[in-house]
Amino acid sequence: MGFLVLQEQDRAEHVATEKELAEAKKHSWVRIPRFDYTPSELLRFILSGGQPHRASEWADAPGSALEEQLPEIAQEVTLRGEAAERRRQDEAEAARQKRIRWEAAMEQARIRYAEAYRVRHLEAQEAAWRHATRLTQYVSTVRTRVEAMPPAQPRTDAEERISWAAATVERLDPVNTPPRCPTFPSHKPTT
Repeated sequence: MGFLVLQEQDRAEHVATEKELAEAKKHSWVRIPRFDYTPSELLRFILSGGQPHRASEWADAPGSALEEQLPEIAQEVTLRGEAAERRRQDEAEAARQKRIRWEAAMEQARIRYAEAYRVRHLEAQEAAWRHATRLTQYVSTVRTRVEAMPPAQPRTDAEERISWAAATVERLDPVNTPPRCPTFPSHKPTT
């Protein structure tokens, strides 16, 4: 809240001086003021900010000095302060609730992400298994052909190649390793 104490001004008709009259006659832009202002003995108190309850200004007036209005001013300051504190607490509670909702949404997103990651991993294993199955069939077909070849150097080379291919397929087939749940990368949430 802001506090402003002003001294009131008394206003009286301005009587132009000889010098002012001469300057106004000489220059068209010179204006002679209509009133003179002098400080009075009256004060004005202005309260700004916060949520007004009764008033925002108090002043000396006939029959009511500013000093007599101090209890009302103090009460207004108290009411505005209490309202500001309630608003601050409400905003803090709203922020807390928003954070709780955000954390719950992030937890659900993590669960959905982990499930989607596991599904993608399972699909990749299935694709690798299909690939290994096709390669196994291929190696089996080639082995049958090689076995039908007469014994010679080309057959020996082909058998070595088939042995290598069979070992490679064995390594590539995900069914040959114990299944395990993948560990998925963690993501840092942005707030």
